[in-house]
This record gives sequence, structure tokens and C-alpha cells, in this order.
Amino acid sequence: MNFVFVSPQFPDCYRHFCQRLKGNGVNVLGIGDCPYSLLHPELKASLTEYYKVDTMEDYDQMLRAVAYFTFRYGKIDYLESNNEYWMEQDARLRQDFHITSGLQPEDMRKFKNKSAMKAYYAAAGIPTARYHLLTDRQSALDFAHRVGYPLVAKPDNGVGAAGNRTLRSDADLYRLFDMDLGSQYILEEFVSGDVSAFDGIVNSKGEIVFCANHVTTISIMDMVQHHGPMYYSVLKDIPWDMLEAGKAVLKSFGLKKRSFHLEFFRLTEAKEGLGDVGDIVGLEVNMRPAGGYTPDMINYATSADYYQLWADMICYDEPRHGYDGQRYYCAYVGRWDEKHYRHSHDDICQRYGWRIKDSGRLTGILEGTMGDDFLIGVADTAEARDEMIGYMLEEY
Repeated sequence: MNFVFVSPQFPDCYRHFCQRLKGNGVNVLGIGDCPYSLLHPELKASLTEYYKVDTMEDYDQMLRAVAYFTFRYGKIDYLESNNEYWMEQDARLRQDFHITSGLQPEDMRKFKNKSAMKAYYAAAGIPTARYHLLTDRQSALDFAHRVGYPLVAKPDNGVGAAGNRTLRSDADLYRLFDMDLGSQYILEEFVSGDVSAFDGIVNSKGEIVFCANHVTTISIMDMVQHHGPMYYSVLKDIPWDMLEAGKAVLKSFGLKKRSFHLEFFRLTEAKEGLGDVGDIVGLEVNMRPAGGYTPDMINYATSADYYQLWADMICYDEPRHGYDGQRYYCAYVGRWDEKHYRHSHDDICQRYGWRIKDSGRLTGILEGTMGDDFLIGVADTAEARDEMIGYMLEEY
């Protein structure tokens, strides 16, 4: 099997996907803009060959890279980046090289445009926030006055929380029209709720191979824009209603043979037309693994190997490796340089010992968005998790 892995060096943990593919006997071929000498040694050992391009934004260079691999190794069976940013380019390359094992250009709108996603949530029986595609000032004002402030403005086709803004008045809305937004924006009514993500892998029949649930109980925009407390956690077990909602949304979208990251709100305030406190509301879908260190956190929480389970799905369409070990709550905590924390990194490691699974300095795209430094730890109970988070974030 010939598998072209696009940008295998980013994020750094993606080298594990390549390792597991190679371990399953796959011929792994990498394309990226990072010099070969700077690749992680484990990634180098996993790749049969690596093709460096000057920039992955240049489609002609990407086209030539895949053509080279096709000439040298024969027909490409899979091409994947597992990265939302490159999803549309991946689909175009698949189409141009007749690779039918992944998403195609005609699939992109429902998986990339937040406005298009809402119909699939609705088909699954999951309500979503009312929305308006930003066009003219008057229709936007009419929408704002109908649903009320605050509103959330964000790119209709965007990655993560990039470009998101909270609008609290007509003046904020007027300012939005004075900006060079660069793309189509969508306005949504504000929803008070914790963000709950349903993560996992489906096979060629759309059956769930593996799944997990992680939650963020504080404002993501406050964390990123104002350096508020930064933490989230993978749950020990998936609540039944989240599992059922996740299954329904996957069926509605018809997803097959891919990682998924489905986002929902769990309401913290009742909202007319959406539900009562504790009800589930659709947010958006991302058809790739959860970002940052979340795949590793899922492994710590479930005693699984997410990367191996994904490689098994690619090669065998079913898991060949079990994950029946101890289960935990796994928390990520980001700490900001400008904050004065009461407890040092050494204090934390001494207090929690083996329960601290990872820590370090954030670099690259994660720098300044998920903290400056981070710690990841596990706990047996939700109470113990919350105590650990509080200790890590306690300030003078």
C-alpha cells in the first residue's frame, strides 16, 4: 500500500501516524516544506521517502510531488494530511490522481462551511444556533435585533477559533463592516454552554472504531484573546447522550474511513428554541483528529493508542490492538508567562508524581493560543481533576 502523508512533521505528534502505518507494512511517503534534516528521527525512520516543497501553498509543487511518487512507486492508495487547513488541497490532489479512498472536492462544502453543517445537524435531530451569512449592513442589523446581542462572528470556512469575534452592540457590528475580513463571515446567536467534543475514528462502513469525549468549561475566546485560565479535559467515560448525538451526526454526514472531531454545546443556560440546561446543541464539525495534544490526552485517558487504531482502520478497517487498561480523567493546563503562579513546575511534579504525563514549552502555531507552558495530568475522579487544575493555576 502506498500512502502519501502530507505535512507529516506538523503537528509533531503526527509522526506517530506514520510510525504506526509503517508498522502495519505500509509504504509511507511524505510531502512537506520542512527540510529533511530537521525532521524528527522517528519520522525519518518511518518514511520510505520524503519530498520537500518550497511551500505547500503552491499547488503545482504539490502536484509534482505526488506525480513523482506515482512514477516511482506506482498508484497511490491513500493521500492524507489529517489537517483541516489542507483538507481542500488534499481533496483536489485525490481527484487529480484518481485516489478514491478519501474525501473529494464535492464533499468540501458540508465539511468546511459552518453554515452548510447546520442542515446535517438538523437531519440528526440536533438543534443549532440561528445564523446569518454576512452580506449587507441592514440585513445583519435585522438579524442582530431579532436574536439579540451578543453575537459571534466567524469565518464561514475557517479553522478553529481563528478570526472569531464577539459582537455586543450595533457599534461592534458596524466596525465589522469596516474591516477587511478577507472571506465570507457568518453571524450566530450567542449560546451559553460548555464545549463538548466527540472525537474518534470511523471505518469504511461508517462504524465507530474508537471514540472519546473532551470538554471545555470556560470561554475559548477568553482563553485565547485575554489569556484567561486555560484548561480542558478528556472524560473518563462518554455520557450516553453525547454518544447518541455523536452517532447521529456521523450518520447524517455519511462520514467513512476517517478521523472526526464533532463539536457540541452542553447548555449552561436554557435558551428558547435550543433547549434546557444540560441539553446538547450542535456547534460545528472537523473531519480530522482533535488538535494540539488532545490525541495524546485521549491515549492517557483511555489506555488506547489512537495512532495505532487509526492505522489499523486504514489497513484492516477494524482495530487489531485493544485498549482495555485503566481509564482516567486527563486534563490539559496552559500557563501564561505574565501570570504569577503560586506553584512552580517542580512543585507540581513533586505533588502529582507519575500522574503528570507531559509538560513543556509551546511553540509554533500553538504558542500564545494554548498558554506559553503546558502540563498534562491524569486523575481518577472529576473532583481530583478539578483540584489538580486549581493547584496548577493558583496565583498569588
